[in-house]
Amino acid sequence: MQSSEFALIRRFFTNQPVKNPTTRLGVGDDCALLTIPEGYELAITTDTMVENVHFFAGADPEQLGHKLLAVNLSDLASMGARPVSVTLALTLPKVDEDWLAAFAKGFLALAERYSVDLIGGDTTSGPLTLTVQAMGLVPRGQALTRSMAKPGDFIYMTGCLGDAGLGLKIKQGYHCANPDEALNRFNKPDPACEFGQALIGIANSCIDLSDGLAGDLGHILEQSNVGACLDWDDLPLSPAVLSYIRDTGDWQMPLCAGDDYELCFTVSPDKAELLPIGCRKIGVIEPQPGLRLNKSGNIQSLQVKGFEHFS
Repeated sequence: MQSSEFALIRRFFTNQPVKNPTTRLGVGDDCALLTIPEGYELAITTDTMVENVHFFAGADPEQLGHKLLAVNLSDLASMGARPVSVTLALTLPKVDEDWLAAFAKGFLALAERYSVDLIGGDTTSGPLTLTVQAMGLVPRGQALTRSMAKPGDFIYMTGCLGDAGLGLKIKQGYHCANPDEALNRFNKPDPACEFGQALIGIANSCIDLSDGLAGDLGHILEQSNVGACLDWDDLPLSPAVLSYIRDTGDWQMPLCAGDDYELCFTVSPDKAELLPIGCRKIGVIEPQPGLRLNKSGNIQSLQVKGFEHFS
């Protein structure tokens, strides 16, 4: 006998103990109940992943569960918010209990790591589509946004650039001598939650790198009404990405490939020394609109864009 919707929810998604003090009531009623502490605001984000658009058919369900939650936690990190709870909506073509068990394992393991409560959601029948709404707390009036970058700000980013893009290239057939790290970065990104919270009061603006550095930084430039120049020699490129560029000549890949889920942020020079370790200066904000690249002394306009739906 096939499991009902409610039996599926109980079996795979209600064994997580409520642990976050903001959660008054989790899964089991028509709504969840949250308490917002005095002096905080609630940051809310939603992301949907669709089979054959955001992930390959037959993708490992445990990795998929991890990635679905990670991309939402990354959005919260870019605002400086501490994650507290999520809802999960699953559209499934059929009930596959082995798939659901593996998916829940990856999803809930990452939730446990960040003390995030799964407080509700929905299941329905249809093409495989996965949606999370994530909620986090940020000190009132201190959330990091895209609109406050200022001329003279230094541009920083966490981690390395382009490894997830290389992972996608490998999935599409590119041969890499040591593919494991790039594939891991593509399949199981690590959201920079603690780093985002540490940027409160230091960074002027911030965004997570979901659709590529050029495109995502472009959102900061547009909303802050400024421009920028990146320094190619300062970009944090791994040996594997550098090898890919040498092999293919495709130097634009790390600038436009998505799925890195690192943080890109701007900081006034007088606050740069306050930054935690684990980030690297990659450019500067300029008053002149547009994005430019200093490539070994040759400054050129950078027109590449990141991933866009409906483009």
